[in-house]
Amino acid sequence: MNSTADPESTRALTASTLAFTVCFAVWTIFSIIGLQIRQELQLSETEFGLLVGTPILTGSLIRLVLGIWTDQYGGRLVLVSVMLSAALATFLLTTVDTYQMYLVAALGIGIAGGSFAVGIAYVSRWFPREKQGFALGIFGLGNVGAAVTKFTAPFVMVAFGWHAVAQIWASALVVMAIVFWFTTDDDPVLKSRLQTGAAPEPFMKQLEPLKNLQVWRFSLYYFFVFGAFVALALWLPRYMVGAYGFDVKTAGLMGAIYSIPGSLFRALGGWLSDRIGARRVMYWTFSVSAICTFILSYPPTEYIVHSAHGDINFNLSTGPVAFVLILFVLGVFMSLGKAAVYKHIPEYYPNNVGAVGGVVGMIGGLGGFLLPLTFGMLLDLTGLWSSCFMLLFVLVAVSLAWMHYAILQSYHHAAPQIDSISRDLPELADPSPLLLTEWNPEDESFWASTGKRIANRNLWISIPCLLLAFAMWMVWSVVVINLPNIGFRFTTNQLFWLTALPGLSGATLRIFYSFMVPIFGGRRWTTFSTASLLLPAIWIGYAVQNPDTPYLLMLVLALLCGFGGGNFASSMANISFFFPQAKKGAALGLNAGLGNLGVSTVQFVVPLVITAGVFGALGGEPQTWLKDGVTKEMWLQNAGFIWVPFIIAATIAAWFGMNDIASAKASFKDQAVIFKRKHNWLMCWLYTGTFGSFIGYSAGLPMLIKTLFPDLNPTQYAFLGPLVGALSRPLGGWLADKLGGARVTLWNFMVMTVAVFGVLHFMPRGGVGGDFAGFLSMFLLLFLTTGIGNGSTFRMIPVIFLTERQRASPDQSEAAMTQARRDAAKESAAVLGFSSAIAAYGAFFIPKSYGTAISLTGYPDAALYCFIGFYLSCMLMTWWWYARKQAEMPC
Repeated sequence: MNSTADPESTRALTASTLAFTVCFAVWTIFSIIGLQIRQELQLSETEFGLLVGTPILTGSLIRLVLGIWTDQYGGRLVLVSVMLSAALATFLLTTVDTYQMYLVAALGIGIAGGSFAVGIAYVSRWFPREKQGFALGIFGLGNVGAAVTKFTAPFVMVAFGWHAVAQIWASALVVMAIVFWFTTDDDPVLKSRLQTGAAPEPFMKQLEPLKNLQVWRFSLYYFFVFGAFVALALWLPRYMVGAYGFDVKTAGLMGAIYSIPGSLFRALGGWLSDRIGARRVMYWTFSVSAICTFILSYPPTEYIVHSAHGDINFNLSTGPVAFVLILFVLGVFMSLGKAAVYKHIPEYYPNNVGAVGGVVGMIGGLGGFLLPLTFGMLLDLTGLWSSCFMLLFVLVAVSLAWMHYAILQSYHHAAPQIDSISRDLPELADPSPLLLTEWNPEDESFWASTGKRIANRNLWISIPCLLLAFAMWMVWSVVVINLPNIGFRFTTNQLFWLTALPGLSGATLRIFYSFMVPIFGGRRWTTFSTASLLLPAIWIGYAVQNPDTPYLLMLVLALLCGFGGGNFASSMANISFFFPQAKKGAALGLNAGLGNLGVSTVQFVVPLVITAGVFGALGGEPQTWLKDGVTKEMWLQNAGFIWVPFIIAATIAAWFGMNDIASAKASFKDQAVIFKRKHNWLMCWLYTGTFGSFIGYSAGLPMLIKTLFPDLNPTQYAFLGPLVGALSRPLGGWLADKLGGARVTLWNFMVMTVAVFGVLHFMPRGGVGGDFAGFLSMFLLLFLTTGIGNGSTFRMIPVIFLTERQRASPDQSEAAMTQARRDAAKESAAVLGFSSAIAAYGAFFIPKSYGTAISLTGYPDAALYCFIGFYLSCMLMTWWWYARKQAEMPC
């Protein structure tokens, strides 16, 4: 970094600020032109919120990657690429004419929002630490681009149409990209690295700071100060038109009164953070914001007081003048807070500004996407314009409470201990007592005296967390059955897509979740992954209350349920570290088997809770539907809301009751060795045959029963299969411990093949014939064998990799064997997670295979015959590599 601000650094700051201003103006373009598009397409409030929020989604998600690329390749090259890409997408917006294509174009426009992460990393490298707060505050003035759009775009749109706005804004991006390229230079850090020929830090290495909870706490702060700023900047024109009856030009001007101070005062926030400390600025920000949002959240209310002299009527509401003034104050303090948050990042993470700034910016930007969408849903649900400020009040109150708690904790420790900073809360001076620095479960005395108690506690906290994850993963299997009853007009194939998509996203997430425990720690990751379930649980509860909720949004919510599917990979990897080799089969069987009960739990509980107003007025009004001439009531929102209190309780239990194991640490590079192991891929295939079948049949059985036996209520029977499969999984692990995993797995696939033939035999043809009792019994047999096979295959994995590592050891000394066991434990954990990720695609392919086969032939037979062929291949592989007498890896 430069020790002083020379002309070169000043030029870099000026050009970056101008570029960010133009990018921000483009990023928020839908706040104005979206009003005209809404009228043209007759969009609902939720559809409008999704359109406005889509660019914010792209700009948020891409920030982490762009921040890391900036650290690796320099901000000059990356920022120019961002501007040119966004310009192309903005121009192409004028060539589309359907809602779906507008959303696609909006995704491309959102790239402009990623410029923030690039600029933060680029600018911070030009200035010394004592001036970074002010410099980054100056750069943050680019937020004024939102005000530029609100102030000028309405006039351009009225005079020439919204297409002209998009074309002019795209041209401005191209011009700015050219100017930036020719007026700036590579930052000093990049220049130094290029001169020495040093390689940039690997991508995965730069992600390591993200394991610190401090990063995510900063992210929550930024979710409010920036995410809420963007959300209100997008939402205010619609709010002013709807709540106060302003025309679009006046609404744009009023929105600018909020956006301008919310941008200009950011430089002041940076300067104050340099002078008096970012912590004090954050206190001011959260305290004043809490007061403002509390006042704004109060809806217009009329009161009647019955006095001795008659009724006294008075009205309590916030008029337009008071509203704008309070909003002005809110914008000022949000602006101060934005600068204060980013003052922390180069202080704490000077070598990872791109990665940490990227993830903080990503979470903040996600607020700009999620909050407008939530504002629309709350408005549809409550009819209260002020409901958006109610949500913001809760958000700022939580942020203030967490920050104050962290600071108070720092005062409880003596000064000599301050250098020992916890990785949980950097304010805490002592290392976390929940970190196990010594862990050796293979030592019998250690296991008996200490290890067993700790391992069992972690297991019994992990199980309910995993159960809830499976419940959220499979909740759509029950929800989709009831959507047509309450007015959703989706086709059968669309409903199968909603059932299948959680499987697709859950399986994909498992690939990444497989490697998270050794990187972040089991306690931290279990807490985070469990808390993430709140997002789909709450949103589903709101979305299903409005039959006009667009199908695209329902697809997004189905994808979000994949969070639950991803948890299995990390949960199994985590528990595998706690238990000795001889007890892994039973422990993993209990964790997975009882966790799998979440599938049957959701299919048993949801049909019950949707029949009553469990949450009273808080849960919303019931939906009515007509069946056989009888009007019934249903609270389908309870399918999501019912899990919220349990998820919160499980999250707290994981944070305060589980442990991280210091020795169970490995980078992604260390774990990536499994991709070179042949048996990793073989076990992925076999586990797909067992777990892929279990989860796929669980997801698809309710819709299959409804399609083949339309006179039956599938919710009365569907939960039985997952229940049997989950309960039999520990039995599979126990049998594998006693008889050998390969032998149990081989016989298991034989029975599964026979069971599928049984299903084919008992199915109806053309709506006639069939035997439901036989059909259900064959499926129950299938579920029984999938559960046993799940346990036996997971017992095979630790044995295979321990044997492989012991064979590869250069000598048989105790030290070498200890290292072999340690390496095998890490590889086994990674394979357990990765194989579960691959197998989880069964949750997508099996329901989708049913839907495709039925749409093409009218029957699901073709899909079932494909499953038979797959099971035959699993039998052959198990016998050849693991079960025969001279097998390569007998287990």
